[in-house]
Parts: sequence; C-alpha cells; structure tokens
Amino acid sequence: MSRAPLLGLVALVLLAAVIAAAACGSDLDYNKDELILATTTSLNDSGLLDELVPIFEEETGVSVKIIAVGTGAALRMGADGNADLLLTHAPDAERVLVEAGDVTDRILVAYNDFVIVGPADDPARVMGLSDVSTALAQIADSGETFASRGDDSGTHKKELALWSDIGLAPSVESDDWYLEVGQGMSATLTVANQRGAYALTDRGTYLSLSADIADLLTLVEGDPLLLNFYSVMLVDGDKGRINTSASQQFADFLVRDDIQVMIGNYLRDRYGQPLFIPAAHDTEQAIAARGGAD
Repeated sequence: MSRAPLLGLVALVLLAAVIAAAACGSDLDYNKDELILATTTSLNDSGLLDELVPIFEEETGVSVKIIAVGTGAALRMGADGNADLLLTHAPDAERVLVEAGDVTDRILVAYNDFVIVGPADDPARVMGLSDVSTALAQIADSGETFASRGDDSGTHKKELALWSDIGLAPSVESDDWYLEVGQGMSATLTVANQRGAYALTDRGTYLSLSADIADLLTLVEGDPLLLNFYSVMLVDGDKGRINTSASQQFADFLVRDDIQVMIGNYLRDRYGQPLFIPAAHDTEQAIAARGGAD
C-alpha cells in the first residue's frame, strides 16, 4: 500500500474516533482531576461534606468542587450536564431524572428526618404531636407565622407536599402568616428564630445550627412522612464534559463501609443523636416500614 492511501486510512480512522466521541458526548479536554458535585444547602450547612471530601481528595487526587444550591437547582444542573454528580434529598423529583436518562444511577446513601421547629411558647400548640398533618393544620388555623424556604429545595418540595396532603397551598399572596425566605436552610432557620416562627427543617441542619438558633425548639417529630432520604446520582456521560470516572469513585466512596460508619458517627457525641443514619444497601421502603429506626 502506498504512503498516501495509508495516510488517508489513518485519517479516516481518526475521524471516525472523533465522530464516535462526539456521539457519546465525551470531551477529551475536560478536567479528569476535578469533580463537580451539586448538592443541597442543607447537607452542606451540616458540615458533613467538610469531613468527607478531604478524605476522598487525598485518596484519589481528584479535587471536588461543591456547588451548594436548592435540590431543584441541583437537579437542573444534572439535567443540563452542568455537574458530574448530584447528592440530593427529593426522591420523587430524583426519579424523574432517572426515568429521563439524565442520570445513570441513583444510590441511597443516608437518611434522617424532617422536624417542625418553633418558639418555646408554641402559640399554635403543636408541641409533642407526632402527626405532621395535624400540626400543620393547627399552625395554619392559628395564623402564627410559618417560615418557608420558598426556594424549590428538597425541603421546600417536602413542605409543599405536606401542605397538599391536608388540602392547603399557602402563599404569601393569600396568607399573611406565610413567609417565604427564598434562601437556604440556615438563613430560613435564622429568620424563624428572629421572628418566633415555625419552620420545617431537616434534623441534621437544625442540630448543627442549634447553638445559633437557641429560641427554636423541636416541636413535631416522628411521623414516617417526615423521613428524609439522601441519594447520590451519576450524571449521564453522554451530556458532554462529565467526569464519569470520578463520579463513580465518589459514589462508591460514599457507600463504603468505613465511610458509612463516619456518616453515622458524625457529631453524634456532640448532640447525643446522629445527624445522619447510614443507608447504603438499604431501601426507602424498608426504612419507612420500620419507622426510620436504625
């Protein structure tokens, strides 16, 4: 074979490789040593990732860039291919991404629960209730201020679902007792603390901030409807600049036995209870059936 046809054949092979790479959405120039993790503000505020990420970075040499936003925004980042990995807590919305093929896997990592917090004098008289529907109905009937995140986060989605369960859809336009903060969990709890308001929060964030929001007490807890599941999802590599290798490494890291133990022990001694309960290899259905007990 002459040199010219050989060069032509090589060029065709290279062109085919480029076309194949484009077809599967890969990008040969993306940074394989960086992982973009989109997660929730509530999880980030708890400080758990500050404990785990440095371990992963040291083990793998991969730098993790954490983008903490509301779950809705994090899920959109995944759908748009603007993150490599998602760590969120809105099961119904997450399943939509799985069904659409935006993520290739959804793996349960841990859970805790939501609680309703409020002022010590509890004007709506909900303290000690274990039925969240009854508690929310009493808060609405009382006209006492309820501080909502109002930011399309996983907590906000849960709150809206709980209101819907009792046939209510409060809004700032129609209900003067309903306050939308439009920010993360930390800011919402700070506002509730200042205003003597009620709020729905995940237990982990509440405990980690409890020293700064001393006027808020846990008033309603224990309803299975308040279980709060955290899952990691790998964004589909066909979306383009997706570090699928590091994503898989981080997902495997989170469910590793020693890391699961760390998750379960995180700040347990300080607060006398876990902020997060390990859930690798468990299912939401099984956890709910036993009432969330670990």
